[in-house]
Amino acid sequence: MADIPRVLTIAGSDPSGGAGLQGDLKTFSALGVYATNVITAVIAQNTCGVARVEPVSPEMIRAQLENLLEDVEIDAVKIGMVASREVAEVIADVLSAYRPRWIVLDPVMVAKSGDILVDDEGIRAVRDVLVPLAHVITPNLPEAAVLLDTAAPQTPGEMEAMLPGLAALGAPYAVLKGGHLTGETCPDLLVTPFEHAWLPASRINTDNLHGTGCALSSAVAACLARLPPGAAEHAPVEAIREAKRWLHEALAASERLEVGQGRGPVHHFHRWW
Repeated sequence: MADIPRVLTIAGSDPSGGAGLQGDLKTFSALGVYATNVITAVIAQNTCGVARVEPVSPEMIRAQLENLLEDVEIDAVKIGMVASREVAEVIADVLSAYRPRWIVLDPVMVAKSGDILVDDEGIRAVRDVLVPLAHVITPNLPEAAVLLDTAAPQTPGEMEAMLPGLAALGAPYAVLKGGHLTGETCPDLLVTPFEHAWLPASRINTDNLHGTGCALSSAVAACLARLPPGAAEHAPVEAIREAKRWLHEALAASERLEVGQGRGPVHHFHRWW
């Protein structure tokens, strides 16, 4: 345990603890890696919604990143919502200098209500600056549609039709999350440099969906960080599968929690409590 993997989340805050950097820190800890964080925005939020957002300045984000990375060797990074090109360029500049082994990008651009959370310049910054920097991206269907400037898929076949466009963005791995489809299953589509594969799962009947996207991307970062340097070329696929299994268990166990009056969180510590 002296050489525990170290993982960084770059994200906004969530006072309710289900999403954002607080949810990421719980995910990292639950999966046995050392958690660090850089905050990009202070958010007044609870399980019912977001009331106010105050972004952290790009200068302060750079200072946080450089100060941390000068001291702590980071194995994997998870990047959450980035709303401006300036912040995207700061993150890309610093991470390019320190070169962590794994970078996972959760391109948070669309709220569950369907509202677009970033402007056109922010979308271009995520697509052009951060996606090529990432090893893994984890868009849901509306986010993938925004990245590719197309309509959101309504069927598994339409999800598969997105694969060439997603691959062309530059990240070698992508997890296209199918939770917005209807039906008894909740299929995700994994894109790799070698192949694509469906990651099927039963749909869990729960309203405790707060922070599921954050949880999956941070779980992927944690599982990748646990891979030894020089792992087999297909090892990232199993790490992503393990992250998906962990999230499915966390959703299934979420009814054991009673948190808030809106959409409750997943149970990050279902394997421990």
